[in-house]
Amino acid sequence: MRVAIVGVGYSEAGRSTDLSYKELTAQSALAAMADAGMGPTDIDGICLRSFDQPEPWGESPESAMNERAAAHMLGITPAAFFAGVPNNFGDLSMVGIAAVASGMCHTCIVIHPCRTKHRLAPGGEAPVIPRGFAGDFQFAAPYGAPGPGMVAGLTMQRHMAEYGTTEEQFGLQQVSQRHNASLNPEALLREPITVDDYLASRWISRPVRLLDCDYPCDVSSAVIFTTEERASQWRKPAVYVEAAAMATTGTSWEYLPDILATSVVPCAEQLWSRTDLVPGDVDCAQLYDGFSVITFSWLEALGFCGRGESGPFVESGATSLGGSLPVNTDGGVCNLGRRHGASHCIEAVRQIRGECGARQVPGAEVSVFTVAHGPHCYAALLSSS
Repeated sequence: MRVAIVGVGYSEAGRSTDLSYKELTAQSALAAMADAGMGPTDIDGICLRSFDQPEPWGESPESAMNERAAAHMLGITPAAFFAGVPNNFGDLSMVGIAAVASGMCHTCIVIHPCRTKHRLAPGGEAPVIPRGFAGDFQFAAPYGAPGPGMVAGLTMQRHMAEYGTTEEQFGLQQVSQRHNASLNPEALLREPITVDDYLASRWISRPVRLLDCDYPCDVSSAVIFTTEERASQWRKPAVYVEAAAMATTGTSWEYLPDILATSVVPCAEQLWSRTDLVPGDVDCAQLYDGFSVITFSWLEALGFCGRGESGPFVESGATSLGGSLPVNTDGGVCNLGRRHGASHCIEAVRQIRGECGARQVPGAEVSVFTVAHGPHCYAALLSSS
């Protein structure tokens, strides 16, 4: 069964909005329903991001959300399908697509609430950092690499050493994305930057700089999937899921046999095996950019350039608006704000609908969006027909 996207929406977004998970969830869901021109009784499935809540302080457990509470709050009852997924939008979208394609429900709303981590405790005290580490982290923590920023630094350094990729090339992609963000009223960071500004930004985990990283914020995102048969009933033109894929190659980035040949490679292979489209058919690409090097990895894995050639590809201007493959046309999560891949899907939908104003890619009919990197990832091709 073919699956279509008929509604997308965001909640209010900001560095620290003080909105609860319930409020963020409700705002994004209602925005997506309004976008589609439907109400809760038109939906019979729900999938909700269920980890990271509630905060360890300052918020009662009652303010947290799960998929059943969200369905009740929104009036989606009875629900034929419901799922709480403890990961990013990639997991959520694949579950939503599968639920509709399998007939478990005819219309599934996928909601991804997210809040800024590491809030200060009451009284302004910093959060307590645990002294002990379990699982894979127990092997990395003694070397000062207990988080993704450190691993991104290793990956970025390896890319530079292996292929000759330069810091300036990573900077050019960020300059391009900030230009796109300057044309997007929803972006949280909109002031244009130069390569010199990029190079002057502080180190996070060398060679990763502050401007290589996504921007944490409070926000919720929602996407409504439905069947091809129902897709024509709603307010906006349907955007179809041409193909979708996911892959996992391990439990953590730093323990992969090749830190540059991650799960994005088999994921991309699966994606192209499920469609007659080829990379040259893609009009714009919304590629996960939690760190700059992730976007470069996806460019190579998806075949938009050869392995190790993403730096020169970016330097040629190909990924900028007006280039052969505009990338992260909404500014990406480095500027729009961290949304764990949901914004990449939503921007792909809006580009195909022709709704992006000054940043619109003329005649966009096919877009790809990707989520995550390293040991697990997700990708989908969307088309206008």
